[in-house]
Amino acid sequence: MGAAPLSTWPWDNFGLYKYLLYGPFLAKILHSRYYEEESSSRATIWCINILILYTLRFTVHQAWSSYSNMLFLVRNRRISQQGIAFQQIDKEWDWDNFLILQAFMASLGFIMFPETTSLPSWDTRGVIAAILLHILVSEPLYYCLHKCFHGSYLFTHYHSLHHSSAVQHPFTAGHGTVLEHILLGAVMGVPILGACMIGYGSTAMIYGYVLMFDFLRCMGHSNVEIVPHQLFEALPFLRYLIYTPTYHSLHHSEMNSNYCLFMPLFDALGNTLNKDSWEKHSEISLQAGKNGRVPDFVFLAHVVDMTAALHVPFVWRSFSSTPFRTRLFLLPFLPISFVSMLAMWAYSKTFLVSFYFLRGRLHQTWTVPRFGFQYFLPFAAKGINQRIEEAILRADRLGVKVISLAALNKNEALNGGGTLFVNKHPNLKVRVVHGNTLTAAVILHDIPEDVTEVFLTGATSKLGRAIALYLCQRRVRVMMLTLSTERFQKIQKEAPADCQKLLVQVTKYQAAKNCKTWIVGKWITPKEQNFAPTGAHFHQFVVPPILPFRRDCTYGDLAAMKLPDDVQGLGNCEYTMERGVVHACHAGGAVHSLEGWTHHEVGAIDVDRIDVVWEAALKHGLKPVS
Repeated sequence: MGAAPLSTWPWDNFGLYKYLLYGPFLAKILHSRYYEEESSSRATIWCINILILYTLRFTVHQAWSSYSNMLFLVRNRRISQQGIAFQQIDKEWDWDNFLILQAFMASLGFIMFPETTSLPSWDTRGVIAAILLHILVSEPLYYCLHKCFHGSYLFTHYHSLHHSSAVQHPFTAGHGTVLEHILLGAVMGVPILGACMIGYGSTAMIYGYVLMFDFLRCMGHSNVEIVPHQLFEALPFLRYLIYTPTYHSLHHSEMNSNYCLFMPLFDALGNTLNKDSWEKHSEISLQAGKNGRVPDFVFLAHVVDMTAALHVPFVWRSFSSTPFRTRLFLLPFLPISFVSMLAMWAYSKTFLVSFYFLRGRLHQTWTVPRFGFQYFLPFAAKGINQRIEEAILRADRLGVKVISLAALNKNEALNGGGTLFVNKHPNLKVRVVHGNTLTAAVILHDIPEDVTEVFLTGATSKLGRAIALYLCQRRVRVMMLTLSTERFQKIQKEAPADCQKLLVQVTKYQAAKNCKTWIVGKWITPKEQNFAPTGAHFHQFVVPPILPFRRDCTYGDLAAMKLPDDVQGLGNCEYTMERGVVHACHAGGAVHSLEGWTHHEVGAIDVDRIDVVWEAALKHGLKPVS
């Protein structure tokens, strides 16, 4: 049995090429500009207005999406506390299909109603007429149509798509079928055409009405309550004139009430007004000034660079739901990223970026407002440590159980892998974790068991030391690249007496010209990579990852683990990681929380715990990526 008529979009399989459907509008404008004597023809002006209006409508939806994903602003105003998962993001990926459809509907209106093609910029009478027609025609018409779409056949074949989104989001407003958006376009068109046909139309009225229509639909689907309950307490009649996000959320959760477009008056007249609407609205509104649920675990991240700063849900939800890659479309936004970096450096504190649920536990990612390069500026170290310390103390006050430090936030030279904070605050209840024990475990378990020799750079670092000590106990010969004989000998003495001879100091890359297993803990240039033999594999724990220069060699990813399959509400990728995959230090903190361990994991890695942490990660359903 095929799909119902007008239930799927004709350009469903076009991908980004669907935007070529705007080509005829642009072609008309260009043709008029270069080949027609009268470049200001009515048709040309109409095409220009359609493209401008599309851009503005897209911007309204994108602005609402950004706002609703700014968890540092709205976390206590959210109606549903669940996160938006990848599955919903994928379903809503083409949310803007309706904008293409309604652009062509507007063109049809231009052909059918020529009186709409020559309008003044402003006419107050047209604004009044549009408002009246909206109240008297569009509102009751939408109410009746919406109720019909909740009938068995229409809901099953059409409206159920819109209701399939588990958590409302501004893009949910556009997530529907062709038939629904044709009818919605007609509902929107009544006040516009009506005002124009009685001679009161204006360009400002069309722009204003359409953008306000989109604004209110996005607001209703935003999952963020922005209307203060005090407004309705002071002016009770207003609750019948304008709906709220909470009001519309009850329609999505219960589906047998609150059918109105924007005015609950029509639900009251139709006896379909949910009796809990006002109480629920007050409850959500009152939460705004209170702390929400305390996370069980916090991953304390930092910004990597200017382009990666744009890889967050409150910039582009769709982009952040895929692994980060540098894309050309990011280039025009780099100045904005640069200004944001300066602003965060001057004023910002650690802020909430994302969250998910695992086994009923709330896991959050907080971000230190510092970019990667700033960690290598000597004068910035004190300020960075201050921000990290503030985050740890805040987590401690809130009652967070575990906070894990990401990448540069646990830099040995910066704070001794977190030791600085634990020593300064010996009574911390929150457990501070660098996660490097699991990072080491992931790297070590990625090395084939039959390997007898490895070449290790970054050999005297925290991770390098642990990897060398672990491998030598596995009877693997470790060539440790370091110029410091003192640090090498210190690590060598930590190894069991019968294993010490397996740790060998080397000072040049040429020493590894016959070794096919390289473990890279310090960034190496393409020239240095050339010393590896053909067929070599580069394991790595260096940030940023080395460039995959050699085509005759293979390159491993940064140490990472896949979260368990029952993770809920996860909808963004962690930097370059695939969906559902997190850096090993993130996973290490999560395991620490799930196990309920009460010790801090800071400073040097306890080599004896590497296998313990690895087994705990596997027990809780985390999986190696390779």
